[in-house]
Amino acid sequence: MALRKKLHSHRQSKKRNISHTAFHGYLQHYVDHLGMLGYSERTIESYDSRVRYFALWCEDRTLEPLQITKPILERYQKHLFHHRQKNGDPLSFRAQSIALQALKSYFKWMAQKNHMLYNPASEIQFPKIPRKLPREILTPEQVSEILSQPDINTPDGIRDRTIMELFYDCGLRRAELINLKLSDIHLPRGVLIVREGKGGQDRYLPLSENLQAWLEKYINDIRDELIGPLSDDALFLTDYGEPYSRYNIGAMVKRHIVQAGITIKGSCHLFRHAMATHMLENGADIRFIQVMLGHRDLSTTQIYTQVSVEKLRAVHAATHPSVKKRVNSEPAPDT
Repeated sequence: MALRKKLHSHRQSKKRNISHTAFHGYLQHYVDHLGMLGYSERTIESYDSRVRYFALWCEDRTLEPLQITKPILERYQKHLFHHRQKNGDPLSFRAQSIALQALKSYFKWMAQKNHMLYNPASEIQFPKIPRKLPREILTPEQVSEILSQPDINTPDGIRDRTIMELFYDCGLRRAELINLKLSDIHLPRGVLIVREGKGGQDRYLPLSENLQAWLEKYINDIRDELIGPLSDDALFLTDYGEPYSRYNIGAMVKRHIVQAGITIKGSCHLFRHAMATHMLENGADIRFIQVMLGHRDLSTTQIYTQVSVEKLRAVHAATHPSVKKRVNSEPAPDT
């Protein structure tokens, strides 16, 4: 099957311009410092973006880096708390915390390099981040319906199906999947390696026979048709022959969810939640799920014990005194 390539201009990330501010030179050296310490590209981009936002906030108030004090940072924290996004929603406490963490790291570096006498962010208090349950969990039937949406008689349909099978089979994060290289898949052994997942940790994951079949089909029959000048060794390639971005892989998955008639918020991460919940309900030990998901702390994984409703329902029905009493008190059928 021949796949027609689409013309495409490569999207470039847009950074807030602070070259006219006193923050610019310091930030360039700080970013280099993070790179030398082995921080991931995504983390560096995150910190860079948040320091730039702060620099522009300071520019509006005619503040320069060496003038920043703890009270000024507290004003900025108040600004983040009251800020409203384009849709009118406030920033989540997680987003506020990430923004403040970036500044704490940045000013710590400024003090360590003797650009400042002290770190004004050293005593900043971070907002408490509530641990929320996933709003909705896909059922196995819904997962099957979504997976059946791509037209597997077409090259892009086989690719899309393989991507979603991998999301559900291994519970990968979106960034982990798009960073997979062809060399990270070991079909004879039935494993893949996630390199530098969240926290910079590598982990091996098993591939089911079903997923191995889809990967083999995609790698042997489809991927070569997609290869372009920007392909590198990326496992999954777009119609333009480029590695996926976080945006366009999310849009692809969301399209198939909508086609399945499922109205639920989210896209790629829904498969991760579904995998963990379904494995737990089928009897998997939570520590194995922890390894699959790449969680450092078991408490992070234990959130899925709270959303595993079916298992809880079965235990409740079998053990709760009031349920057993109601069942035993029902009238016997007529004979």
